[in-house]
Amino acid sequence: MLPIPAEELNGSGTLGPYWTFYRAVVAEQLTRWLPDQPSVVLDLSGGRGRWSGQAARAGHRVIELLDFRRSTSLSLTSASLTSQSLSSQSLNSQSPSSPLMPDPQARLRDAGRVRHVRADDLAFLPDESVDAVVAEERAMSIELMAESAMSDVFRVLRPGGRALICVDSLVLGMAILAEQEQWQHLRQTGEVMLVPWPDGSITRCFSSAQLRELLTGAGLEVEWVRPRTVLSPSTVDHVLGSDARSLAWLVRTELDAHPDDDDTVGIHLVASARKT
Repeated sequence: MLPIPAEELNGSGTLGPYWTFYRAVVAEQLTRWLPDQPSVVLDLSGGRGRWSGQAARAGHRVIELLDFRRSTSLSLTSASLTSQSLSSQSLNSQSPSSPLMPDPQARLRDAGRVRHVRADDLAFLPDESVDAVVAEERAMSIELMAESAMSDVFRVLRPGGRALICVDSLVLGMAILAEQEQWQHLRQTGEVMLVPWPDGSITRCFSSAQLRELLTGAGLEVEWVRPRTVLSPSTVDHVLGSDARSLAWLVRTELDAHPDDDDTVGIHLVASARKT
């Protein structure tokens, strides 16, 4: 059985409390991870606006990539940017731009610090032009050619810059294959695991060792790798059902745990790496 049923993985099923907890963990982890000083942040998380908006509210200037290859119902305003319209001068400019956030629920006050770029790679960015890269929403699992994408990330990061990367775990991949009775693929090997989903999409799942290899292979120094969450949906549901005010305590408990490189729990892995 899946650690979380497949129909729940888009957050639209009955595990509402768990996804509330999950998003709160991501938000708090991002808050702790973002640079202390105002910086240029590149968001590769898929153009939904949630994490770019959080970075903008923290005082950072954000470039949010809207990938042509990923299906999206987002409409771009006339203030949105094409890849050709970004330059190193515009990245470092102190005068704010004013594109509206693609997420209709995003606050307009974020708009002056977020620029939207439609592109299918990072060729529009100059070398060493950003301070941080955020790839949430399983971005490097959806991007099957993750090695190429991470090489681009390394190129655009300034020395000392950091990347926060979220991927599907082998736990998730093997559970999905088991639900599909693909028994011949259920072997822990060093090979790349590509997993077909019921909607026809294919994603790439990683062990902690494979995620480390992806980052170091691009030239980055790994700071840490861990499961996104180790608390089970049933535990979260029980605690929040008993006292909805315990969400903050649950999030602190999750992030204070140290399950580094644990491949046995969690549907997603998250890693932080630095360009030295």
